[in-house]
Amino acid sequence: MQKTFVKLGAAMRAPLAPALAPVAALAAMTTPAEAHVKWFAPYIVGAAPRPISDTLTNSWFWLAIALVLFFFVATRLVERTPAGEIVLKGFDKVSNPLWLRLDDFVRCVIGAFFVAIFAVGGVYLTPDLQTPAEWVSWLQLLIAFGIFSRRTQIFSAAGIILLWVLALRDYDIFHLLDYLALGVAVAGYLVLDASKNPEWRKHRFEVLRWGVAIALMWSSLEKFAYPEWFYPLVVEKPFLTFGMPRDVFIPMAGVAEFTMGFGLLWTPLIRRLSAVALFIIFNAAVYPFGRIDLVGHALIMAIIVAIFADPTREMHFLPKLKLPLQAVPAGLAAALVIIAGSYWGLHLMIYGPEGRVTLDGEQMATHRPNAENPHTGMVTMVPADPDKVAAAKTAYEATMADMHGPMMDGMAYPDPDAAFVLGMIPHHQGAIDMANVVLQYGQDAETRALAQHIIADQELEIRQMNAWLTARNITPGAAASH
Repeated sequence: MQKTFVKLGAAMRAPLAPALAPVAALAAMTTPAEAHVKWFAPYIVGAAPRPISDTLTNSWFWLAIALVLFFFVATRLVERTPAGEIVLKGFDKVSNPLWLRLDDFVRCVIGAFFVAIFAVGGVYLTPDLQTPAEWVSWLQLLIAFGIFSRRTQIFSAAGIILLWVLALRDYDIFHLLDYLALGVAVAGYLVLDASKNPEWRKHRFEVLRWGVAIALMWSSLEKFAYPEWFYPLVVEKPFLTFGMPRDVFIPMAGVAEFTMGFGLLWTPLIRRLSAVALFIIFNAAVYPFGRIDLVGHALIMAIIVAIFADPTREMHFLPKLKLPLQAVPAGLAAALVIIAGSYWGLHLMIYGPEGRVTLDGEQMATHRPNAENPHTGMVTMVPADPDKVAAAKTAYEATMADMHGPMMDGMAYPDPDAAFVLGMIPHHQGAIDMANVVLQYGQDAETRALAQHIIADQELEIRQMNAWLTARNITPGAAASH
């Protein structure tokens, strides 16, 4: 076996170098921050997302898009040469033992997943979808048992759909759409795998691939629409950003997640290299985020392995349109327009232009406190650490001191309109600074969620006010000279 891999490595080394460049680059852009943020931090379901114009005017977003397009086009260039076929055949040799038993592998992982969430108890299908109904856990166990016979797989598929319907009944539909894509795909796989029709059955892995791709692309948009959801994680786990500024890392990570999901739907080499990069990223997230992340992402990780192992060269969806090099940017642009348009459009349709925000429990996703991520969940008030109390008090006082002088100076400007704007900018910045203090020291889920919302709103309004000043050639601090 060792000699086989040595020979394989020698045969693949030269052509693999350019082909694996996208894997290393895309993995570096996101690892290990691909944990689903809704599992680890509270969020307001009905809050209005940031305008899509914020993303379209973000230079870091476009830099990440340019990098991904470069790597995807480079991969397509390799794929069109004999070297590309050598790489794919090398992948085939590595994955062939798994490919021959891939259905057994996928069914085992699906079964193990449902046994795991049965053991956890009190959830539908993901860590933040909790339920007090005890019978749900027993249904999960029945689903796991039914997966191992083709005669009963269809009943397991029906059980999975039932769980998603129950979750949709109890939770907000908009923020379950990424989960829904994966659930329907797993149920679809079980139905197709049990089918005696070979034309239907050959699409079973393709259904899984589309489900994961849509789930990844949809959930990646949270990093653009709700970047404030990620702020508590960045405060508690600063290593996630690799030293990059928070507002640089989050949009670039969102681009990487979206484009790798898109890559799963493209040509064979891009598809398999995207699967490798995603597998590295999801595995890297397990250690910092613990077993909750492992259980929650088990199905996605297994399907990613299946995508890599699939040696099929045939493409069923728009195969001819994917072949030209210019199809890569065109296809990515189309995916962005369709998915992002659906995301912002559905939110607008469901919640209206201003969103819907309250601080009652129904507007918050619930989270189960656990030792690995003790800040999660709807926590109750507990006696505070005296050292943290003192540190928070000092931080709050510093925010007031920093705000007061510039705010008073701004309001001294002789023009009332400019005085309002010049005074409100430091006032808003003070609110942002206070919100960051509570994210660092606070522990109540409602105040933390409110702080996230305040940060998002105040940063947007500061940008609007600065644009107003720029249009009138007024600079902050100008009041002192009048």
